[in-house]
Formats: sequence, structure tokens, C-alpha cells
Amino acid sequence: MGLCDLFGRLAHRSLFSQTNCRDSAVWTSAKVRNLVKFGVLFCCSYSSYTHRKLLNMPPRSKRPRTAIPGSSQSSGTIASVPPVASGAHAPSLNPAPQGAGERSAEQRQFLEEIRQSRVDWGSAQIFPFQEDRVRSISAAVTLPSRQAGHAVAYWMSRDCRVQDNWALIYAQRIALQEQVPLHIVFCLTPKFADATIRAYKFLLGGLQEVQQECSALDIGFHLLIGYAKDVLPTFLRERNIPFFVCDFNPLRGPLGWVEDVKQRIGAASFVQVDAHNIVPCWVASDKEEAAARTIRGKLHKRMEQFHTPFPPVVKHPFKVKLEIPVVDWQAAEASLEVDRTVDSVQWAKPGTENGLIMLFGFLTQRLKNYAQRNDPNVAALSDMSPWFHFGQVAVARAILEGERYIRDKARLKPGFEVFFEEAIIRRELSDNFCFYNKNYDNLNGAKQWAKLSLEKHAIDPRPIVYSQQQLEEARTHDDLWNAAQVQMNRDGKLHGFLRMYWAKKILEWTADPAEALRIAICLNDKYNLDGRDCNGYVGCMWSICGVHDMGWKEREIFGKIRYMNYAGCQRKFDVPAFVNKYKRYFPEPIVASVTY
Repeated sequence: MGLCDLFGRLAHRSLFSQTNCRDSAVWTSAKVRNLVKFGVLFCCSYSSYTHRKLLNMPPRSKRPRTAIPGSSQSSGTIASVPPVASGAHAPSLNPAPQGAGERSAEQRQFLEEIRQSRVDWGSAQIFPFQEDRVRSISAAVTLPSRQAGHAVAYWMSRDCRVQDNWALIYAQRIALQEQVPLHIVFCLTPKFADATIRAYKFLLGGLQEVQQECSALDIGFHLLIGYAKDVLPTFLRERNIPFFVCDFNPLRGPLGWVEDVKQRIGAASFVQVDAHNIVPCWVASDKEEAAARTIRGKLHKRMEQFHTPFPPVVKHPFKVKLEIPVVDWQAAEASLEVDRTVDSVQWAKPGTENGLIMLFGFLTQRLKNYAQRNDPNVAALSDMSPWFHFGQVAVARAILEGERYIRDKARLKPGFEVFFEEAIIRRELSDNFCFYNKNYDNLNGAKQWAKLSLEKHAIDPRPIVYSQQQLEEARTHDDLWNAAQVQMNRDGKLHGFLRMYWAKKILEWTADPAEALRIAICLNDKYNLDGRDCNGYVGCMWSICGVHDMGWKEREIFGKIRYMNYAGCQRKFDVPAFVNKYKRYFPEPIVASVTY
């Protein structure tokens, strides 16, 4: 074990509590923090040779293209990058965010504390980075040489934020080490799944914030219009970029984009970083997990290694020399081939800062009610799913801030434990399912017992059969279901408990299970801001196909799939109170009543 590796491990163990992984972000003391910072800096300055040995790299004087973390030659240990070479400009810490004037003093303090928590670590250059976050995509991964005009790029896709982004942190780490400029590129596809202008406006709003941050940090930002396979390889050649990083998305489409680009980039080196999950998906498990109970222990075992603070993305000292085209945001929106009738919502404003303010509201106002999260009439949920889905706020940041906030608030810890379970265990279980099960959105993705049960009962008579249009327009006999659909249509979200009821009723009111699943996924992806997401696909598959669930008492239509009904909802919460919030938007129902 090298000196940097040893100190990195000791630093991590010293900084974080060993008693409970959920409290791992609690700093033990300012003295320990400063000691660790000094030690990391000392180790980095003391032995560049040790660092390059850890990365399987020869001394700098030889300068061949060699293996880096994430390649087949990587050791998988913690490594730290040595400081910028003598005579180069040292990277400066990112400036404090330009807060909006309407922020309260408490909100501004919350944002500043987050910024300062990053600054305490200096930069990605000295942070003990976990190599296991990285995997190689191209056959041979080599560092860029310091030839004139070379640069490093981060292909941003799932994680649309600057700070708290392991993929960008890694890209800057390499760019600082090799003393070359850094670019971020986003490829705007004309359409994706059933996404509407509602989803794209939220995406573009967040990307505008990314562009502003990049400008302040001397990082080039590029918005390319078109599919990555058509525009990204040309960009890499024109900008002389031999090494680039992408983030990770286990869905079929994004995995295909990565493969398409891989086939078109020639000799460029291409690596991927899981910046979405706390424990990288390929590290957490090497197979599809059966349920939360089978992945929970695996994730907890890895938390100490991966649940760490974030260093900041800093002002980049090696500026982009070629001109960066000005982004025409109006032209970008006009290029989209999407449904424009489903427009933006008012409650959710895009961007990392707006997402962090929503997180602040959850911690300070709604977390105390989390035990009542299954009651849609109680303000208890985090409402963070749009920002998590678009990668504008890291789930890990939400957990770090939650741990810090509840440190001396014992009454909030039970609620936070449940939030931790849902935000980490269940969410990363969803990524696991979509990564290892290529049929994550159809009946073939269900377990054999569920498929046989649904096939057996597919011919059972339904109490009524609705068309997709009738369901989409909330024209059913069920006022609770109609209210849930109207909430989706108008607000771009659906309460977590009602998502289950909503999907199970679609199974009950459509011709067969395959049609039910298709409609549920289509409506979820079209209206919900967090649609087209692993959580959404798994939610529909859980409700209709029993994924991550067990067999229940057999009944008509549902077979052994878990059943939910109106009476059960009445026992849990005040159904009329919820219905009344949306009743004025109801169209006339297609029928007055249904006899079961």
C-alpha cells in the first residue's frame, strides 16, 4: 500500500463515524479536518512518483500514453493527483453562487454551508478519489499527452450539474494533472421516449445554469443539437480531444448512445463514471437483485468507501483557447420534436440551486411529517424527484445534508432513516434492475411466477375496460383515480402512495396486462417530470408485474399480484379531501358507476 493510499484510507476513517453508515458525513472535529487536509496535501506534494505508481504510470519524463483508473490495468485503490506542476497556474476555488434576491437568510446560509463544505477539500486534484467509480468503455484507455491543443471533455447526459458530480470531478482531475483545458458537452436529442416540452424545458433550464457556472469556472460548455453518434465524434476531432468521460445511465437508449459513440471515436480514450448512485451500479452487485432485502446489505457494506463529501469543481487554470460558440437556447428548444401541449409546471423550477432550496424546505419543514408520507393530504414528501431525475441535485448531497441537519435532532432520525431507505436502497435497486434486466419495461422482465399468474388471469372478465384516451383524460368512475391522473396532468407529479393505486387500477381496467403496462409507462413518461426513469419503470413493474415483490393470495385479474382497492385508501387517508383538491378539473366521467 502506497503512502497516498494509506493516508487516504486513514483520512476517511478519521473523518467519518464508524458506528453507523447513515451518520458517515458527521465531521468529528475541525482539528481532524484540518489535519487530514494538511496530510493529503503533504502526501500529494511529497511523492508524485507514488501517485503515478498507483495509477500504473511511468515517471513523467517518459510521457507515453498509459493506463489510468478504470482501465483493465487499474488497481482499484484510492489515488490522489499531485498538485499542478511548478510554474503553472494553481486552480482557484469556485466562487460563491450568485444567490437570487428572493432567497431568505436561512436559505442563503444553507447554500453557503454546502459551498464551504466543498471548499474544505481544496479541489478534485487532492481529493482521495475512488477508482472503482470509473470503468473503461474504449478498448484501450490512455492518458492524453501534453501536445498543443489537446483537451479533456465530459459528455454530460444524466447528471446535469457542475458541483457534486463525480464524472466532472474526475474529468477535471485528469485535465489538471495533464495541464490541459476542460470542456463539457451535452447532446440534445430531438426526442426521448414520451418526454414532452414540460420535461425538456426543465432540462434546458438546468443546462442554462450549468453554462453560467462553466463560464465562471473557465470550463468550455457546448450544446450540440442531435444524437450523440452524429455530433459528438466530430466535436472530439475538431477540438482535438483524445480523452473524454461520460456519466452512467442504465436505460436502453442511453446505453445505446454510449455504444454508438464508442464505435465512431477511433483511438480516443473513453471512460464512464457513475455519478448518479452513491455506490456505483457495477460495484454494488454483478447481477439482478431479487428485492431490497438482497441489495441492502451490499450497499451498506460499501457506504464507508463511497459515501464521502464532494470536493469542488474549481476555476480551471488552463483555459480553452478556441472560441466557444454561443448557445442559442431558443433555437435549441425549437429543434425539439416533442408534444408541446404538456407545458411547464409552476411548483418546480429547474436548476441545482432551486433543487437545493427544495431540499432545504424538506429538511426544515416536511421531514418532521415523514411518518405520514402515505397520506397525500400531508406535506411530508421531499418532492426532490425532478431534480434527482435530471441530475440537477445529487442524491448523495441530499443524504449528506440530511445527516448534518438531523445530527442533534433525535425526533427527525426515524423519518430520515425511511428517506435514506427510499432515496438510496430503493433507488439504487431500480438502477440495478434496469441495468441487468433488458426487459425492464415489458412483461418478459417479470419473474416466472408473476408471468404465469398474469397469463392465467388475462382472460378474466374486467369490470370495465377503458381506452388510453379515457384514462389520460381522467374519465373513469373512480374519483380518487381521476384526482391522481389530474395531479399528473397538471402538476407533473403523482404522490408516491397513489402511484401504486393508480397503476394497479390500470391493470384492472384494461384488456390485458401487457396493455396495462404499456399505458402506465406511457402516461408516467408523458406527464411526470420524473418519468423516463429507472424508478418509474420499476414502479410500474412492481404494481403490475410484482417485480421486487412476492406472490399474494390469488384473485381474479390480478392473479398473485398484490391488490389495492378504494376501501384500503379510505382506511389510510381522507380520500374526499384529496379528491376535492382536483375535482374542479374533472371532465364528465364516461360511466356513472361500475358493478364489481
